[in-house]
Amino acid sequence: MKKSIVYWSPCLTKVGTMKSTINSSISLAKYSKNCEVTILNVFGEWTKFGEYLKKNNVKIKNLTFNYYKLLPKKGFFKSRLSYILIFLISAIPLFFFIRKNKPDYFIVHLITSLPLLLLNFFKIKTKVILRISGYPKLNFLRKKLWVISQNKIYKITCPTQQLRKDLVNNQIFKKEKVTILFDAIINIREFIEKKKTKFTKPKIIYSDFFLAAGRFTKQKNFIYLIKEFAKFIKIHPNEKLLILGEGELKNRMQYEIDKLNLSNNINILDYTDNIYDFMKNSKSFILSSIWEEVGFVIVEASFCNSFIISSDCKNGPEEFLDNGKAGLIFKSNTKDKLFEKLLEFKKLDKDKVLKMKFIAKKNCSKFTMFNHFLKLKYIINENY
Repeated sequence: MKKSIVYWSPCLTKVGTMKSTINSSISLAKYSKNCEVTILNVFGEWTKFGEYLKKNNVKIKNLTFNYYKLLPKKGFFKSRLSYILIFLISAIPLFFFIRKNKPDYFIVHLITSLPLLLLNFFKIKTKVILRISGYPKLNFLRKKLWVISQNKIYKITCPTQQLRKDLVNNQIFKKEKVTILFDAIINIREFIEKKKTKFTKPKIIYSDFFLAAGRFTKQKNFIYLIKEFAKFIKIHPNEKLLILGEGELKNRMQYEIDKLNLSNNINILDYTDNIYDFMKNSKSFILSSIWEEVGFVIVEASFCNSFIISSDCKNGPEEFLDNGKAGLIFKSNTKDKLFEKLLEFKKLDKDKVLKMKFIAKKNCSKFTMFNHFLKLKYIINENY
């Protein structure tokens, strides 16, 4: 009899977690002979991926009704209101779903407080796997909930050694409960298919450029990037930067570009599903984030042979870049530090660049769908 694996990952916006959940579920469905994989469609957030997931043998189960478009998504307070609504609307349906279907494993990722509270208040035999990513803010309520839940949680996974160390050292989880599970970032088949697509240059694209990408939020720190790149342009006036993405800070970013008179050097482009083309054509990818889990984009950029310049933000870029052996690292959100690394990059000889790119690409193997599956099947005790 096949094991039932259910994913709880209510994504409000298109974040890396969404891609991670899709690739994780598909990896189990693709490589396993003994798993039936389902993603809970909590409020309609997975509806548009229905056909794609079905094609890859992943089921979608509607938990409530589709109210995705009604939820406010931009801004801290509006998004928190949405999370509260999702929590309240989903609580009873989730309880009855688990009681009726009794999945063997329930993998929870995002708005984890709801399944964990159910786990504490009701007798649930399903083995719950808590996936922690990014750099979680250990506020009092979250820390307390995690501490009191750990004996009922089957396993806790995190994407970096540093995060695992922090969780154990802060006495939130016991060491034996926490295991490393690298995110399923690289879908090699998807990469090959998109690589075949002819690269159509937008009108404002440059032949030689630096690249940055992500949601236009405080976390990604693009305003800092723009200001640091402005200093770089004063010394190297022909350098160009493309920033790809979407989000609530787009107008503020454009205002900063216009204020500094950088419109001939820095351009903002809308998000694209085929970012690989931009990555493989860029001279370097810049990650300016204040925090990241690993940084999906630097893994993807490295896989595309782009050189990486990254902040030392918690909780993963330094690990991925081998503390500077696989790319240049600057002190996060600190005046002049990115500027200095951009100057250093200009002085690197070709052999040094190639060596660092090779190490980074080698590190990408940890983040393939197959490697993710091998670790996950061990966690769920799948035997062949």
